Amino acid sequence: MNQSAVTKNPVSDGVGRALEISLRGADELLPQDEWIKKLARSETTGQPLRIKLGLDPTAPDIHIGHTVVLNKMRQLQDLGHQVIFLIGDFTSLIGDPSGRNSTRPPLTPEQIKFNAETYYRQASMVLDPARTEIRYNSEWSEPLGATGMIQLAAKFTVARMMERNDFHDRFKAGNPIAVHEFLYPLMQGYDSVALKSDLELGGTDQKFNLLMGRHLQQEYGQEPQCILTMPLLEGLDGIEKMSKSKNNYIGISEDANTMYAKVLSISDTLMWRWYTLLSFKSLAEIEVLKAEVAGGRNPKDAKVLLAKEITARFHSAAAAEAAEQDFINRSKGGVPDEIPEVTLSGAPLGIGALLKQANLAPSTSEANRLIEGGGVRVDGSVVSDKGLKLEAGTYVVQVGKRKFARVALG
Repeated sequence: MNQSAVTKNPVSDGVGRALEISLRGADELLPQDEWIKKLARSETTGQPLRIKLGLDPTAPDIHIGHTVVLNKMRQLQDLGHQVIFLIGDFTSLIGDPSGRNSTRPPLTPEQIKFNAETYYRQASMVLDPARTEIRYNSEWSEPLGATGMIQLAAKFTVARMMERNDFHDRFKAGNPIAVHEFLYPLMQGYDSVALKSDLELGGTDQKFNLLMGRHLQQEYGQEPQCILTMPLLEGLDGIEKMSKSKNNYIGISEDANTMYAKVLSISDTLMWRWYTLLSFKSLAEIEVLKAEVAGGRNPKDAKVLLAKEITARFHSAAAAEAAEQDFINRSKGGVPDEIPEVTLSGAPLGIGALLKQANLAPSTSEANRLIEGGGVRVDGSVVSDKGLKLEAGTYVVQVGKRKFARVALG
């Protein structure tokens, strides 16, 4: 991203700073000149801009990849603008086809309601709930009715809809496209009309839908919104985008110790990408850290700062400090202060069955695989015998680096 528009159109320090904050970590800001004009008008009139983020509650939990756009919303919120957290309870009934090679199964209203409540509670860990407008797109989508839906559908052509990559690729491959999927970008675009949005945020995979909002606002005689796309955050592996299905994610409701340890597990290269997209430190502060690491400082020092910042955001500063100490203890082979306590019966009990019953392994066969890999310890000693039977007593059982249980066996 560049800021050439600033030099072409001299702007106030306040607008320049707001533009810099808008561009930080962003993939695209379109059209940038229009956004500068909106910022300048807002500064002159004192009227906050309306900034929209829509999320379909397709799953109950948010991972930190989702917070990339939420962080940007918070930054713009802190500049004094009105942020709108839009829950797509109506569009979830259709299912977003973005990036899909098959029709997405729609959710039930019960699933949507449950997920929406969880989503907002978790999003409030990033946004200031007192300054956030919460809306549901069923408010204006359901009253449209059949007549309104037909009138809306008349404002966009099939040819233009087929320019969309996922539709184009599916059609070319002979994969079915259901007619209702064409309604999704139309309904998301109509949200911008209903909310009179000045700026809509989304991931890079949402660009077509965001541009639809601009098109429909013009069709309805409104000033079109600008769009700001944010990159999709790479997960713990540093390769694939963060996803629960790929198990390379950090859930924002995970416990502090797990969250801290997961951040520390990322590569030194990925760390700087995460700093840009997830940290609330200024770019100047991040550049100082980078220079220190380039000058010989251990990159782990920078990673520890990032892990503590992210953990504190979703827990507390005290929890982040405790997580750091817990990680140090584990790396030295120590036992965390607080571990689950489990009471089992059936002594003498085979180690495989004990691991399964204590929820330290999903099955006896997986327990045996862990033992073969040297990943199981009882009272600090590595277990190498899959046939080991434990007599009655209390044991500290460890699986891998992070799973512990104090097992009372009777």
